[in-house]
Amino acid sequence: MIKIAILGYGTVGSGVAEVLMQNADSIAQKAGRPIEIARILDIRDFPDDPLWPRFTKNFDDIVNDPEISIVVETMGGLRFAYPFVKACLENGKSVVTSNKELVAAKGDELLEIARSNNLNFLFEASVGGGIPILRPLDQCLAANEVTEVAGILNGTTNFMLTKMIEEDMPFDEALTLAQELGYAERDPSADIDGADACRKTCILASLAFGRHVFPEQVVTEGIRHISLDDVDAASATGGVIKLIGRTRREGEKVYAFVAPTVVPKTSLIADVRDVFNGILVRGNAIGDVVFYGRGAGKLPTASAVVADVIDEVKHLSARKYLYWEKGAEDYVLPQENFETAWMIRLLVDDKDLAALALEALFGNVKFLTRSRAASNELLFITPVLPERETAKRLAELKNYVLVNALRVADF
Repeated sequence: MIKIAILGYGTVGSGVAEVLMQNADSIAQKAGRPIEIARILDIRDFPDDPLWPRFTKNFDDIVNDPEISIVVETMGGLRFAYPFVKACLENGKSVVTSNKELVAAKGDELLEIARSNNLNFLFEASVGGGIPILRPLDQCLAANEVTEVAGILNGTTNFMLTKMIEEDMPFDEALTLAQELGYAERDPSADIDGADACRKTCILASLAFGRHVFPEQVVTEGIRHISLDDVDAASATGGVIKLIGRTRREGEKVYAFVAPTVVPKTSLIADVRDVFNGILVRGNAIGDVVFYGRGAGKLPTASAVVADVIDEVKHLSARKYLYWEKGAEDYVLPQENFETAWMIRLLVDDKDLAALALEALFGNVKFLTRSRAASNELLFITPVLPERETAKRLAELKNYVLVNALRVADF
C-alpha cells in the first residue's frame, strides 16, 4: 500500500481523488500496489465529502508523516505551492504537480532537489492538461534531435478565436461567452494576455532543449488587439489566427515567444478548434508530430496527474530521469533576430505609391485584397527576414498608419 497526500481540493485536486477512487483496482494493477489517499490539505471544509475524515488544514500533518511517500500539488500559484513542494522534496517525498506557474518559475531548482534526494518531481499535467506531451517528448522522441516545439497551448483563447473565425463573433462577445461557459475566469488576463501560454512554452522549451527558460525571458503577446478585420485578412492569405507558443533551437541557444500568428490552413494545427490544444514537435528523424486533445478540465487534467502518480509508485526505488540544467540570462536569443514573414495591414495616403515603395524596400512582397477592407488599406505579406530588419524597412515608409502586424508561421 502506497500512501499519498493531495495539496488543494479544487477542481483538479478533487478530480485526482475521484479518478483514484473510481479506478482504484485498475490503477493498483498498473502501479503494482494499491494507492491510498492518506491526507488532503485545504483551508475549506468539505463535511459531505466521503474523504472528509482525511482532511487537514495543517501542512505539517503531511510533511512530517513518514508513511506518506508521494504528494500531489494542485493548489496553483507560487505563494504556498513553492515552499510546500520544496519542503516535501527535502523531506523524502516525491511530488506530482499540475502547477504550470510553479514549474515554469522554479522547475530547475525543484528538479535539482529531487535529483539530489533520489526522488521524482513529475508534472505532465502542467502542459496540455490531459494531453500526453512531456513524457513523449522526454522518452518516445528521445532518439530525435528536437529542433522546434510550437502549438496552441491555451484553450480559452483558441475557443475565442474559433468563434471569431467561424461565426464572425467580435472579440468582446467571444470573451463573454467563454466566461459564461466557464472557459475563462472573471479576470481573463492570464489567458488573453498570453501568460498561461508563456508558462507552458517555458516548460516545453526547458524539457526539449535541456536548460531552464524563465517566463521573463519569453516575449509574450496576447490576443486583445485581434479584430474581425485581422481574422478576415488572415483568411485572405489562406490562413487562420492562432495564439502560438513557440520555441526553436538555434545552435546552443533558443528562441522562445508567444504571439498571435497566422497559421496556414495546410498546417497540422490549423484545424485545432474550440477549447482543444495542439502541440507540434519537429524532430530531425521523425519530422513533424502533433499531440492533440483537451488542454484543461477536471478529469482530463486529473488523468495526467494520476498517470504521474502511477509512474512515481513504480519508481519509488529507481529515480526516473527527468531533468534540465539551470537557466542563464543570455540563453534565450533576442526576438529581433528571429526570422519570419509578417502579415501587415497599413492605411496609406496613396496605395499605388505605397506599393511601389514597399517593393523597393522589401523586394518580393505579396499583396492581397479582401472585401471588407477600407479603400486606403494595404494588406501584404513580407519576405522572411529578421524581425529587426522588417521593422527597420517598414519605418522607412512614409505617410502610413500601421493597423496590425502578425507573424506568419512556417509549419
